[in-house]
Amino acid sequence: MLSILIPVYNYDISQLLQKIHTEVISLNIPFEIIVIDDKSEKSFLKKNKTQAELLNCKFIENKVNLGRTQTRKKLAEEARYQSLLFLDSDTLPVSDNFIANYIKVMDKAQVILGGIAYKTEPKDPNTSLRLKYGIERESKPAQVRSLNPYGNVLSANLLIDKQVFLENNFSKEANLYGLDIYFAYNLYKNHTPLLHIDNPVYHIGLESNEVFFKKSLNAVKSRKDILVNKEGIENINSLLKHYKKLKKYGLKPLVSLGFKAAEPVLKRKILNDNPNLFCLDLYRLGYICSLKD
Repeated sequence: MLSILIPVYNYDISQLLQKIHTEVISLNIPFEIIVIDDKSEKSFLKKNKTQAELLNCKFIENKVNLGRTQTRKKLAEEARYQSLLFLDSDTLPVSDNFIANYIKVMDKAQVILGGIAYKTEPKDPNTSLRLKYGIERESKPAQVRSLNPYGNVLSANLLIDKQVFLENNFSKEANLYGLDIYFAYNLYKNHTPLLHIDNPVYHIGLESNEVFFKKSLNAVKSRKDILVNKEGIENINSLLKHYKKLKKYGLKPLVSLGFKAAEPVLKRKILNDNPNLFCLDLYRLGYICSLKD
């Protein structure tokens, strides 16, 4: 009935496995839990493998680091059942009825998104950027996410039909960051119905400010390389919407020039204890304009 799929890289998934396994056993339904380790350090590999085997979960080790997107594809291909529940390794269900909440609605759509939540305490200045971004940009109730369904696709907590996933996932073998938007665009292009529900997971594995900032820029580059010329992409991604407008009116060189002058100031306002997300938006827009075509 249900394949629960968890890609993991250098993260302890013991708590996640325990919580998911305890609930799904109580539901008395056919299920499997598959974990694929993406070439983690030995300490994480050993601990996660031991925990998975104790709970009779299938555990697979990648021989080389494939990245999250290709590892998720491999998980889908390994899955026995048609309904796939993807969970990122650094998440934890908010509700004790997390699986049951999905089962109640699993026949209503081929793609169901439960949402993301964040614990606001204790606050760590080193992860202030990721936390603030998560709370203000990602943690939204289903009613709000449904207003722009394809623009709010976060695959860290996703129930999806196996064939739909394989048809819409990024198919090329590339270890890129920020490909949720590519996945969302394919769902949009194919008019795949989405259902947003309130069944969130906590995102608990927050990257440091510097790491998240670097990943954000990598995601910008990926979007420009892969998605900027896709028809209708501006309907689901505001960054590419603004970029295409600037390019259309010949303003890209001017913005790029201004970005080079303002870059140090913007960066200081982003990487501090109280990050300015508007400055992050400006930085990403300036950065994408500075990239060569």
